Amino acid sequence: MIYKLLFGTLIDFYDEKMLQSYSVYMLFMIAFAFGSTFLSLKYFKKMLPKDQGREFAVNGDLSQGKARGCGLIFITTFCLTAALFMPLDVEYIIYLVLIYGAMITGYLDDRSETPWGNLKKGLCDLVISLGVALDYWYFNDSYVQLPLLHMSFHMPAVVFIILAGVLVWTSINVTNCTDGVDGLCTALVMTVLMTFILMRGVITMTCGRTFIDFTPVMMLAVLAAYLWFNCSPSTMLMGDAGSRSLGVLLAVLFLMSGDPFGYIPMCIVIILDGGLSLLKVSFIRFLHMDNFMKGIRTPLHDHARKNMGWSDTQVVMRFTIIQLMFDICYLAITNYDKILSLN
Repeated sequence: MIYKLLFGTLIDFYDEKMLQSYSVYMLFMIAFAFGSTFLSLKYFKKMLPKDQGREFAVNGDLSQGKARGCGLIFITTFCLTAALFMPLDVEYIIYLVLIYGAMITGYLDDRSETPWGNLKKGLCDLVISLGVALDYWYFNDSYVQLPLLHMSFHMPAVVFIILAGVLVWTSINVTNCTDGVDGLCTALVMTVLMTFILMRGVITMTCGRTFIDFTPVMMLAVLAAYLWFNCSPSTMLMGDAGSRSLGVLLAVLFLMSGDPFGYIPMCIVIILDGGLSLLKVSFIRFLHMDNFMKGIRTPLHDHARKNMGWSDTQVVMRFTIIQLMFDICYLAITNYDKILSLN
């Protein structure tokens, strides 16, 4: 009690000074991430390949001639920002290398005159997925939380690595499939990132200098700059170079949160939009069930535009609203006690 009376004010003063310093640092980082991405996209897009249009996609011909593969630019500025502003250790460096690797494989596919086959892309995804899973397990163990059930436990290492690899592989592919409407993939990923920022900075009051503290803020600023050019009607497209690396980042964040199963509710729109497309193709190709989901066009954003008559803007806004509602509900339920303590 005496200690608090004598030193409490001084401690509060230094805490306030540290918080102010941290805030200025984060604002400078955000400004750098946004500014470098905006200028790079504006002046270097001419070096990118042009989109040829997508034959089977709704309004796919409207993409023809736009700069494709912009993920090359904004993932590069993201990694550069991370290297300049985030304290790096071996674990974080490996994550960034794998994120950049996903971008490179996607960009090579974007540039290729003949799209890469599923086997080639699948093997690349497998290497990246196992790389992330092994990196996380080696530095963090296999401890898993289930906040909805108020449970936590350790998984056997092999089981954890396999499931973590499945998470990364799934995230890469479903995120890739959502990139079919101007601004849709960007808006959905930004919604998830904002939820992470809200959870770490406001609810849990965690102002750290770790990967999970810095990267959502960095990528949010980077995607805001990209969305300036990608909102409908867009002038550039992220391509596989952007969407696949965003999928890796989302999976890494959920692993680092200790709640990998939280990916399901917090990315539910991304999963349904892209995942149903993968499911439908798999059933038709491998099980020869040609009538499977016959009345549903996939990805779901094409079903909404073609079968339901939604405009591109309506698809982006409504899908984002649905995702935001799921994120807020999950955040409120799993952090109910912490939210109450804020009062």
